[in-house]
Amino acid sequence: MRYLLRLAYNGTRFSGWQIQPNATTVQETIELALSKLFNRPISIVGCGRTDAGVHAEEYYAHFDTEKTLEHLPYKLNRILSKDISIKSAEIVADNLHARFDARQRSYIYRIKGDKDPFRQEWITTIAKFDELDTAKMQKAAKLLLDYDDFFSFCKTGGNNQTTICHLTQAEWVFLPEKREMIFHISADRFLRGMVRLIVGMCLNVGYGKISMEEVRYALETKTRLPQSLSVPSNGLSLNGVAYE
Repeated sequence: MRYLLRLAYNGTRFSGWQIQPNATTVQETIELALSKLFNRPISIVGCGRTDAGVHAEEYYAHFDTEKTLEHLPYKLNRILSKDISIKSAEIVADNLHARFDARQRSYIYRIKGDKDPFRQEWITTIAKFDELDTAKMQKAAKLLLDYDDFFSFCKTGGNNQTTICHLTQAEWVFLPEKREMIFHISADRFLRGMVRLIVGMCLNVGYGKISMEEVRYALETKTRLPQSLSVPSNGLSLNGVAYE
């Protein structure tokens, strides 16, 4: 039978989701806990990959097993560290696939203009926060919705078979009273490092380091920006996954 897990994790102390040699990852940590509970090796399939330091406020993964286990979320949470929380575990159709059946994924990126000791693992602090042209940043975000090829925002070495992504949301929410801003983006899929490069582009536009015309040219010609910026991972969170 197939279980579907709904979970959340703080990615600060993990080298991303996917198992890799000589590194602690979320996938490996959960697999070890499941294998201990079921007394047999368990492999799980996640709804996508997150890079080192990236968080997930909503994440799904499935695994197969020959037996059920009552109160599975409670038992898993007792084994797992405080950085991972299992929200639910339910038996689903055998053909449901956590990754391939996901139709949309949503990310948010949080930025603050001053240091926040209580959320430093979840938010990126930037200098010259008040010098940003937020109107230009919003225009840069909206421009992305006119395109579906994001080679310009694909980290090198991503091994993507295609750079086509269908965006349904790309916008900033500005909270001047808190000196904070949040970027929201949704698409059917994302390229490696894509969101962090897009946020960096918006910041560069806001600081006047690159122009809207240069962004538009890069998107239309499928080339790199004249100046690119990949923002730190700690401000990025996967916060929504939609299925049929």
